[in-house]
Amino acid sequence: MKLTELVAPGAIIASLNSRERDGVIAELVDALVKAGCLEASSRDELVKMLVERERRSTTGFGEGIAVPHAKHATIGKVCAAIGLSPGGVDFASVDLQPVFTVVLLLSPREKPDEHLHAMEVIFKVLSQDTLRRLFRQATTVADVQQLLEDVDAQAV
Repeated sequence: MKLTELVAPGAIIASLNSRERDGVIAELVDALVKAGCLEASSRDELVKMLVERERRSTTGFGEGIAVPHAKHATIGKVCAAIGLSPGGVDFASVDLQPVFTVVLLLSPREKPDEHLHAMEVIFKVLSQDTLRRLFRQATTVADVQQLLEDVDAQAV
């Protein structure tokens, strides 16, 4: 599984509008609706589910990264959105630092193995200092897309 296969075309936001966690989640879910990854009728339920999950336990794992994720019956295939926040967002991360790169992952409920594999791919990439820095330096959708393509090319 490659990042370019996970991140839905049109679901990259190079500069998130929201400056708070719940707004960022809603913005990324909206990007996935717009990209055709999920039905608009599921939007509110998914935002609520993701926000509730964040309240119970943060997906901000530190180093400026958060990976909110959910499995849901209305999701047809694993898909992700990426949002960049130049100013940072408080995700109550484990290191108490702001989050600059958010990767929101949605998966079909009936395919937990695919969800785990996608999480593995995302964490493998985002655990590398150089790649986290490159994501933080990206300023356009084209920059992020190129970075995803470069990461995938190196993984071959």
